[in-house]
Amino acid sequence: MTHVSLKDVAARAGVSFQTVSKVLKGKGNVSPETRTWILQVAEELGYVPNAVARSLVSQRTSTIGIVASDFNDYVLAQFVVGAEREARRQDQCVIVGSIDQEGHDSERYLRLLMERRVDGILLAAPQLELNARIGEMLQGQLPVVSFYRVPGANFPVVGSSHSQTGYLATQHLLELGHRRIGTISGPIHRRAAQSRLHGYQRALHEAGIMYTPELVEEGNWQVEGGYEAAQRLLERVPDITAIFAQNDTMAVGVLSALHERGQRVPQDCAVVGCDDIPIATHTIPSLTTVHLPFYETGEVAMRLLLDIITQRIADPPERTLLPVYLVNRRSSGCHNNTSTLDGFSPEKEIIGGED
Repeated sequence: MTHVSLKDVAARAGVSFQTVSKVLKGKGNVSPETRTWILQVAEELGYVPNAVARSLVSQRTSTIGIVASDFNDYVLAQFVVGAEREARRQDQCVIVGSIDQEGHDSERYLRLLMERRVDGILLAAPQLELNARIGEMLQGQLPVVSFYRVPGANFPVVGSSHSQTGYLATQHLLELGHRRIGTISGPIHRRAAQSRLHGYQRALHEAGIMYTPELVEEGNWQVEGGYEAAQRLLERVPDITAIFAQNDTMAVGVLSALHERGQRVPQDCAVVGCDDIPIATHTIPSLTTVHLPFYETGEVAMRLLLDIITQRIADPPERTLLPVYLVNRRSSGCHNNTSTLDGFSPEKEIIGGED
């Protein structure tokens, strides 16, 4: 297939190459009649600007690379969708690719993106937290923004305070009178799981309740992992009256485990999740959770990356934290149908956290 060039448009319009170039770039002193005629010819011929040619002049490709994890994960998918749409709003092209759960192919994929001369890279793969070579590989090569901390580099991180999510969930249960509160964490080697556990501990400490390791059970972010962790926790500590699951997906497994054991929610055991994914409104009972702004986080991260690329920001912030807030539903026993409670402003619930 032959692409229509500027010279083709100039020949058909009967004007110079330079005049066509000025008109199609929206520059130069060209009469309205000539401008209209050139644009009409360009449209008739199906002219499409040559991004490769423009990149030779600007030294930018207007292309951003996104390294993601499993696209089946709602949270990561929302990060990527928010970022991609923000890029499009700013006339940028995005190359999105996923890496395996262990991150074994991450270095090869990153090299591929750099060979494609992307202007910057957005990291949306939590498994990179465990790979120090990634930071060493990318540091100083091109602008990078990440949703997760990457060892060996000081890339700007955009996200929310995971410590605060754990704090809000546990504080809510404490305010309802619970004192034996179990928690199901994500994989404990993950920074998010550690921080949410820290928030849980902080809320207990402020309430004068001693942290007890036997009330903590490790899950794996998945429904089955939440179910199995809840069974182990309830076998070990049958007198708990509330469970904080560190994400909503595991909370679904917790609800299933409680139902199987004949325990009513919230009468016998209250449940609070975290993330506020769509299914949280449709569980039985509906799930109280902590809302995290995943889509907006993707937008903000992409905006920051583009600002760094275009040098609109010379010294980007080390961390950008978006607010989180509690969403009250039936599973905690303090029900309200809306995610913004009566007389409630999310900003009032926001307290600074470590990460």
